[in-house]
Amino acid sequence: MRSSALVLFLSCAPPVVPATNDAGMEGDAGTLDAGRFDAGEPDAGLVDAGAERDGGLVAPCTQLGELLSCAHQTIRLSVARPIPMERVVHVGLPVGAPPARGWPVAFLFQGSLFSAQLTWSARPTDPFGAVAQTNTVKQLLEAGFAVVTPEVRLFGSTYWDTNVPQWALFWDQAPDHHLMLALLDAVGAGTFGPLDATRLYAGGISSGGYMTSRMALSYPGKFKALAIHSASWATCSGPICVLPASLPADHPPTLFVHGERDLVVPIGTMRPYDEALRNQGTASVVVTSASGGHEWLEVANPAIRDFFLAHP
Repeated sequence: MRSSALVLFLSCAPPVVPATNDAGMEGDAGTLDAGRFDAGEPDAGLVDAGAERDGGLVAPCTQLGELLSCAHQTIRLSVARPIPMERVVHVGLPVGAPPARGWPVAFLFQGSLFSAQLTWSARPTDPFGAVAQTNTVKQLLEAGFAVVTPEVRLFGSTYWDTNVPQWALFWDQAPDHHLMLALLDAVGAGTFGPLDATRLYAGGISSGGYMTSRMALSYPGKFKALAIHSASWATCSGPICVLPASLPADHPPTLFVHGERDLVVPIGTMRPYDEALRNQGTASVVVTSASGGHEWLEVANPAIRDFFLAHP
């Protein structure tokens, strides 16, 4: 996540509200917990950030000096409810011909306050692990995943609705719920290119990590695996975290990535979530960095890619 001292203001969004699954689908080296894993406002309309081939965008990642960039398109997606609006989505596809059913899809949800556009280009000197995040995109593209990074409202300068009190309790009315419905429809309709709507994955950091957890809570059966980075349960917020009495029985396999020195979202808020998943028999993996704070961590690479590949 890219931020500043403002990360302490709202990288995790507003206060926690426990939620139930009522929305549904309506309208240093890091350490690995033992035994659990082997391995700005965009231009209007469609912006072509790469070349077209076979009905899709060729999305190579290139290194120019210290700058790592991955080609992508920026699209305005119409969302009808709760009020009509356009939402911005960035999409990159792997190079080459897609599989017969289309590319599997990795949604990556931004952290608070800074645009998802920044996911696609970074230098080592950029703050909050920016280049590690872009490396995650690169690795996913090279592994054959389409990458979709939707923006929060106000062109990425706010945060996700998942743990905002009114929306946490009434998710079916949340603007971001209707964005998700529109995104899922767009994937199925081929709006973003030849994508496989039966192989969906999600990951995100901070506010985007909570949004990733929301996929398990409110879109049952849709996602093959999740990667929650520097966050916890869908309705938690920073150091305040209350898990529901039970988690969804069909919760997707989940990878947690967390820095042990994270002061914004303490690692202790993630541990009960991991434990609850393992107790109910859901695959759960924890990858940590002893020196990591609230930032996209190098240990996320290639852990996220490999975790997604392990759950086809």
